[in-house]
Amino acid sequence: MMISLFSPVFFPLQSLTNFALDDVAFSLTDFIIGVSVLAVIIAAVVIINIRSKKAAPSQSKGKPGEKNSSGMTSLFSSFKLRGIARDIGLNNEQTKMLITIFKTDMVTDPQTSINTPSLLDRHFKRSYRIFEQSGSEKESQRNLSVLFSVRNALENSVIGGLTSTQQLRENTVFHITFGKEKYYIHLLSAKGDYIIVESPKNALGSQIKMPKGTKLTVMFFNKNNKGYSFETRIIGYVARDGYPAMELAHSNQLRFLSQRRFRRRQTSIACNLFLVYVEGSGKKQRLLLDKRKLQGNIADISVGGCSIKIKAPVQAGARFKIEFTQGDENVAALGQVLRSNKTGAVTIFHVRFLKVSQRSMNIINAFVYEYGYE
Repeated sequence: MMISLFSPVFFPLQSLTNFALDDVAFSLTDFIIGVSVLAVIIAAVVIINIRSKKAAPSQSKGKPGEKNSSGMTSLFSSFKLRGIARDIGLNNEQTKMLITIFKTDMVTDPQTSINTPSLLDRHFKRSYRIFEQSGSEKESQRNLSVLFSVRNALENSVIGGLTSTQQLRENTVFHITFGKEKYYIHLLSAKGDYIIVESPKNALGSQIKMPKGTKLTVMFFNKNNKGYSFETRIIGYVARDGYPAMELAHSNQLRFLSQRRFRRRQTSIACNLFLVYVEGSGKKQRLLLDKRKLQGNIADISVGGCSIKIKAPVQAGARFKIEFTQGDENVAALGQVLRSNKTGAVTIFHVRFLKVSQRSMNIINAFVYEYGYE
């Protein structure tokens, strides 16, 4: 029978005379060995636990949704994401929405997602389709409205901005000023030692050769509608695919500019226009709708307004009810003409939306961000 090391040991009275010192030595030796073995085991367990904790971060660097060796899904830290949201300027409701979107798509590295527009849109598009089909109509539209407000805030943030002209993509449109003239030219390449752009042309289509060494200020918008400017100088002229091109110096000092409040998308959508009159003043003011219908074509649109082409003169300040169809959805908005210009028989006028329903705003945003089922 095995006797516990910590249990009392009793000996029969008659056997005391036969009890030897060797027996005592043997018991003490066993006790010391047992304690030593136990200490070694405890130390080994502690070391294994420490190494496991150190290895945990490397396991969490897998792909979104990837499980680590313990079977737990690696997700981002909500605390860290709240810090990012605070820096961007999101309110509490928007922050909760951002956390929900990232958790829904099993994001492990929110900073990378925020800095990568295509990846960010993938996360938002998935949540958009979930919110679109869940909850009541009112709840669904409310969630979509908050979702787009977050997406727009991320787009307008400086996070993930450009730092060098070597990051620019081909076909970016440059706006340059030379003297009193303004020119719009396309970027051909930014991969080499110099920036290669189209040579500017005058109204007759002839190449304009600015002197080498001329300093220029360039302004442009990237794909995410972020505006930038930088200083450069003309290095020289080259031929590019048989056409004259201009070489400009690279710059690592890009300045972030103010930009459009909302993303805008080029398009061609037929629309109906109804002139709106204002009758009365103050609290008695009311809007009257002219039943005569004008037909136009929306050339670009955002939730803030649109540009419309129409074969009729339009005055600045005029108000219109604008109706069009996007997919299977009808959209309506009240807008006011900011300015207009005539090109031949066509008038192009720019409208600022004055009143748009939440549902119509969500439909426009889904179209602009390409989250719908097109």
